[in-house]
Amino acid sequence: MEYKRPVSVLVVIHTPTFEVALLERNLHPGFWQSVTGSHEDDETLRATAMREAYEETGIVATPNDLLDWRLSNCFEIMPQWRHRYAPDVTHNVEHVFSLCVPEKINLQLSAREHSAQVWLPYKNAAAQCFSWTNRDAILMLPHILSSQK
Repeated sequence: MEYKRPVSVLVVIHTPTFEVALLERNLHPGFWQSVTGSHEDDETLRATAMREAYEETGIVATPNDLLDWRLSNCFEIMPQWRHRYAPDVTHNVEHVFSLCVPEKINLQLSAREHSAQVWLPYKNAAAQCFSWTNRDAILMLPHILSSQK
């Protein structure tokens, strides 16, 4: 069995007015999140973020479309996902990116991973996230973007 690497990306997809896209996990109804995914092979983290955005939403992003927050979070892997990692792995390091789209769009969900989508004002979106790293990133969104101007 090939185990997942304990390195991933989080991609917060949003509009210029801070409406945030959330996806509901297929196998865990009620678990809402932004795009996430594991770093693979020799990809850069930016390439992982681009690939995951496409696989989970159908959005084709260029390297310049993604903002690398240069922020990473280490968190304990939840028990229901631990089997995907080597037996001694308990924590994951997640690197945060954001992707601005011009307006709310209908995302092309990966049926294997997600069952529903919703666009919410950023504070409401943060409140729906099961992951503290995802919640905190969404709450930081206006600050991060204003510091980029």
